[in-house]
Amino acid sequence: MKTLTYITLFLKLALAVSLVFVCTSILFGQDKAEYKSEHKLKNKEFCSNNTWSNGDKVSFNEVREMTIPASGSLSVDGGKNGGIRVKGENRSDVLVRACIQTWGTSDEAARAAAAGIRIGTSPSVKADSSDGESNWSVSYDVRVPPSTNLKLNAHNGGISIGSVEGTLEFETTNGGVNLTDVAGDVKGRTTNGGVNVALSGNSWKGSGLDVTTSNGGVNLTLPETYAANVETGTVNGGFRSDIPSLSITTEDIRGERIDRTRANRITTSLNGGGAPIRVVTTNGGIRINSTEKSMKY
Repeated sequence: MKTLTYITLFLKLALAVSLVFVCTSILFGQDKAEYKSEHKLKNKEFCSNNTWSNGDKVSFNEVREMTIPASGSLSVDGGKNGGIRVKGENRSDVLVRACIQTWGTSDEAARAAAAGIRIGTSPSVKADSSDGESNWSVSYDVRVPPSTNLKLNAHNGGISIGSVEGTLEFETTNGGVNLTDVAGDVKGRTTNGGVNVALSGNSWKGSGLDVTTSNGGVNLTLPETYAANVETGTVNGGFRSDIPSLSITTEDIRGERIDRTRANRITTSLNGGGAPIRVVTTNGGIRINSTEKSMKY
């Protein structure tokens, strides 16, 4: 009788373990499927946000993903057509996602063109094709360790850097610049494109920031308590500021009483001064936003 009881208990225990295993397998499979679905959606969104049109030609795009060792420095060349986005995050390697778009007279031709594109990672991340530089573009979404030196070059595409500290150098033609929570020695320029800079904390960490554009507006957001030596302005464009200490008054220009709307440049020591923060444009307006006021909207 006891033997039968033990057998019954053993069978119940085995059944319970089997059910747990099956449920765990199902949940794991669901998690894995959800991850793949989410990953695929992110890739699709990334690539759909970096598409170009080329007349009546048929287009094709795909995402290639690769991981390379982190060396402390990274160079990315966007080539003739393509933007670059770099974000710092808690990782020990570098993740490169490349959105490849090609054009052809047919779907087969566009796919064949994509197959002929090679993406190298040394000495810099750069794409090339045996067909030359026509009928294709590559944009990059890169994730790096937070402390990484960057050298970025783009043409007909924007540059975006977020949460990275280091020696950051960048240049683009026909593309905007977006900087969020960066630090270190940051220098860059764009020829035709706006500049958006968002600063946080109490002061700049590093040597300073120097960003210029020749044709495009400047949008600078920072806390009112931020300490820095700020220079910003334009040659041809308006000037607006939510921060009183960064507002131009009639006395700011040679002590002359002139109309405030004509004042378009300011150089000042903000909250006791600090690292130099320089963001200027030649043709475009200047807009300075208070972080505190921006959060209300």
